[in-house]
Amino acid sequence: MTPPRRKFLHLATCAAAVPFAPHVAHAQSYPARPVRLVVGFTPGGAVDIIARLIGQALSERLGKPFVIENRAGAATNLATEAVVRAPADGYTLLMANTAAAINATLYEKLSFNFIRDVAPVASVMRGGYVVEVHPSFPARTLAEFIAYAKANPGAINMGSSGSGASDHMAGELFKMMAGVNLVHVPYRGAAPALTDLLGGQVQVMFGSLPASIEHIRAGRLRGLAVTTGARSEALPDLPTVGDVVPGYEASGWYGVCAPKQTPVEIIDKLNAEINAALADPKLKARLAELGGAALPGSPGDFAKLIAEETEKWGQVVRAANIKPE
Repeated sequence: MTPPRRKFLHLATCAAAVPFAPHVAHAQSYPARPVRLVVGFTPGGAVDIIARLIGQALSERLGKPFVIENRAGAATNLATEAVVRAPADGYTLLMANTAAAINATLYEKLSFNFIRDVAPVASVMRGGYVVEVHPSFPARTLAEFIAYAKANPGAINMGSSGSGASDHMAGELFKMMAGVNLVHVPYRGAAPALTDLLGGQVQVMFGSLPASIEHIRAGRLRGLAVTTGARSEALPDLPTVGDVVPGYEASGWYGVCAPKQTPVEIIDKLNAEINAALADPKLKARLAELGGAALPGSPGDFAKLIAEETEKWGQVVRAANIKPE
């Protein structure tokens, strides 16, 4: 365990032991006004959709609006900075995702340190990507894809939503572990990359399940495998990448964070309400439709996930010498 991770887990674990008696009464009345849930992406994407589902559930459970505020830009760093600088009173929250763990290493100079400056509240969902190709591509299985890539090094273009984005990182990890040479073609967002994959301008993507499922079901794209450790309920016929490349796993996670020093009573209250919402069969089914699984747990569990993912993707960023756009 590296020192930053050890420190992060120590702080997350010890937070519950810090006396916050003056805040108890305030936490009992929380929320007394609308709460902002900041999203680092434009409306309509997977993170935004999940944030709106959780925001609606919290609004219904706590009786005050949880308003989604989209602050896209700088690979979610603008949104994170806004939350880090907000008052630590529980009224400004962040819908965090895998980008936070990647950016910690990808960007040399940030105005914040994610592990140091945020308080994990609750994980919400974990989902994967799908290795998908244009239907005209000669490979019909992942094993055939790898064989073709090795026989034709540098001939396959791999689209992504941007350099250092989570789908790009999933592809880079695959390249290293499968021993193939794919040419990375970064786009400004997943939508234009997917459009070019559908048009055949690029041959493969590690696409998000929410954006890809309908295209695969309709035959407009061919799914080869999912990147999660287990098969996806949304695409049960597809194997995992790990079935062909032992040890491979890449998944996206989503969760709610708050500014550091947010009263532990407020964090615990939000955590309990989010976990209760995730136990609702309707919400669990909706998340499954998006290609993911509900991920309930404690703030400490979420802190551990963030620390582990920061280590994992930091190694990939350094090994592949990835630079931000």
